[in-house]
Amino acid sequence: MKIQKQIQQKAYVSDGFIGKYQKLVSSTVIPYQYNVLNDRAEGAEKSHVVQNFINAGKAVRGEDPGDGFYGMVFQDSDAAKWIEAAAYSLSNFPDPVLEKQLDDLVDLIAAAQDKDGYLDTYFTVKDREKRWTNLLEAHELYCAGHMAEAACACYEALGKRKLLDVMLKNTAHLYKVFIEDKHGGFPGHPEIELAQMKMYRLTGERKCLELAEYFINSRGCDTGYYKRECEARSWKVWGNDPGNADYQQSGVPLREAKDAVGHAVRAVYLYTGMADLSSETGDTELYEACKRLWKSITARQMYITGGIGSTVHGEAFSTDYDLPPDTSYAETCASIGLMFFASRMLENEVRGEYADVMEQAFYNTVLAGMQLDGKRFFYVNPLECVPGISGVSPTHRHDLTQRPGWYACACCPPNAARLISSFGKYAYGENEDTAFCHLFAAGTVSFENGISIECDTEYPYGYTIKYRVSGKGRLAVRIPAWSEKYYLSVNGKVSDIKPVNGYAYIHVTDGSEITLTLDDTPRFVYASTKVPRLTGYAAVCRGPLVYCFEGADNGGDVLSLKLDTSADISAFSEPDLLGGTVRLSIPAVRITGTDGLYSAHRPEETPCTAYAVPYYTWGNRGENQMRVWLPISK
Repeated sequence: MKIQKQIQQKAYVSDGFIGKYQKLVSSTVIPYQYNVLNDRAEGAEKSHVVQNFINAGKAVRGEDPGDGFYGMVFQDSDAAKWIEAAAYSLSNFPDPVLEKQLDDLVDLIAAAQDKDGYLDTYFTVKDREKRWTNLLEAHELYCAGHMAEAACACYEALGKRKLLDVMLKNTAHLYKVFIEDKHGGFPGHPEIELAQMKMYRLTGERKCLELAEYFINSRGCDTGYYKRECEARSWKVWGNDPGNADYQQSGVPLREAKDAVGHAVRAVYLYTGMADLSSETGDTELYEACKRLWKSITARQMYITGGIGSTVHGEAFSTDYDLPPDTSYAETCASIGLMFFASRMLENEVRGEYADVMEQAFYNTVLAGMQLDGKRFFYVNPLECVPGISGVSPTHRHDLTQRPGWYACACCPPNAARLISSFGKYAYGENEDTAFCHLFAAGTVSFENGISIECDTEYPYGYTIKYRVSGKGRLAVRIPAWSEKYYLSVNGKVSDIKPVNGYAYIHVTDGSEITLTLDDTPRFVYASTKVPRLTGYAAVCRGPLVYCFEGADNGGDVLSLKLDTSADISAFSEPDLLGGTVRLSIPAVRITGTDGLYSAHRPEETPCTAYAVPYYTWGNRGENQMRVWLPISK
């Protein structure tokens, strides 16, 4: 049984830093992405997403499907994620134009659904006879999962039921194929598992729960399935290796899994579904597996920025402590998926470490994935970038110095938009008598248990968080592990409440005022000596923000800088820099005097000051060098 659950979308009204980002998504990101879906965005690669649904509708009606299908096999998911973002955004900022665009797109999707409930434009338009013959690569269940999530968002946030009915019909189709007709197999790209759990919680339809259980329980039990499937067909999408069980997270039954392996986004989507199922059914064995996988990621395979999936080869986890800063992959979607996983782990057990990582991933990798103006996006998030090498060298070609406007494989931009628009669902949770504050987000929240709060904070730049409470019960406030000291007061009196698993549980009544003051001292952070390349290096953090050193602040050159970690770090508010930020200055030395490629002469070290800005802001001032980790001078 869930210890606590996410709040409903409409329960949170944003303000402050999060509110600013949600307004940016509403005013800029969602309209831009809608134009992309309709092939009207200047300079963006052709999407054809909306036209694919129009053409599929024609095919369903027996008409000529026009110019056919174009794009990736999973192109439908871009529409689904846009709908989800739009639905959540509309609940925050009503907009009749956007609402009509959403309704019109849902109408096109409904018209593209086959009579038996099947919904996937690639196969409806292009290869109708090949349905369900390539679970390994073809993303049918992945697309169905994202559309199911979109349907849940439309109903939860807006009360719109049309897409939900479409996806309940699709669920009935999936149930017939995989449960009743015993088709066998499981998706190459997990997503359907977490989506069916969302559908189950929203509708109570048992088929949704049984489908999620089926796909989770089947995975890793029939290790030869993909090989047999591949041998039985004469076509492929990419030519994925059906025998690479690690890449598909299918080498062992999931309850026996110990290490996070394979494609990072697929992994954390799968683990999210596992954690959700365990909290819903009380499956302690499944939760124990989730805890092992969580530890595998966060203790041995996660960047300081909350980025995961270190290698470009397969966009995947590689091996423990392999976290190179300059060739890191760290896909934006993977950190979004890590937040999903953390949120579901919190439903099994309220532990601060889950919310700590959720916060770490959001304020660093997720936000870094989007330019400050909301118009350009990173798919890959390196921790070191050097123009002339990054994006150029074969080993660094994936690590770009500037955010592109769009991608042919455009999973990350709409993923970030839907997460930011629904931020409150991750920031707050509830049960019968307790309101949980997992993340610090200004605004108002109304919980189903009768408690409501108003949160006032300038987080992540200000570290005082004030809650004004209406109602009666308990307020559970996370005390971040990064805050070495903190002060908690209740109704103006200093409280000596001891945190339990990272949360302070406070009994509140109508009118209670809670103030939490966290440590705003900038700090040096050091990596394990097991991580190659980082021994003798330090990073700089303040609060949840990881900082980086850009050439724009350091005379164009950060490669010659070494930090003096024996000195204090100074913080300066910069309201006109990068949308308003806090810049850090650190005593350092600059290495000079080496001529030529190599020299027998010891380089000179000249004292200087190094300046750092939050990692999420990097790459917004043109192409320049960037480093998160710098060597230590002393």
